[in-house]
Amino acid sequence: MSSPVHRPPSETHVRLARTRAALTQRELAELVGVSRQSIVSIERGDYAPSVYLAIRLSRVLRTDVEELFPLTHED
Repeated sequence: MSSPVHRPPSETHVRLARTRAALTQRELAELVGVSRQSIVSIERGDYAPSVYLAIRLSRVLRTDVEELFPLTHED
């Protein structure tokens, strides 16, 4: 048996929450301790953040992790 492949979510709500919070990608990156490029990748759904980073994002953006990274019926 092969192990399951971890794939990033196809859609995140990080960009929406970030714009509601009136933060730039750079500002959000600084607040959570990652590069701006990491935020870009997360917003595009190209990169699935660690649990720690997902929690940091939810705290800074004042929302639930589940709101930022909704599961689909495929997940």
